[in-house]
Amino acid sequence: MVNGFCMKCKKESTMADAKAAKMKNGRDCVKGKCTKCGTKMFKIGKM
Repeated sequence: MVNGFCMKCKKESTMADAKAAKMKNGRDCVKGKCTKCGTKMFKIGKM
């Protein structure tokens, strides 16, 4: 599991359905959902 900061909960939590992606500038990122509230989460960097 990948940890990230949830903007809705204002706390660090684990990502559900975490998937590696690329940003427009070519940098790696991880996209997923907060396990507590279901809001989309985003983290810059590799898994």
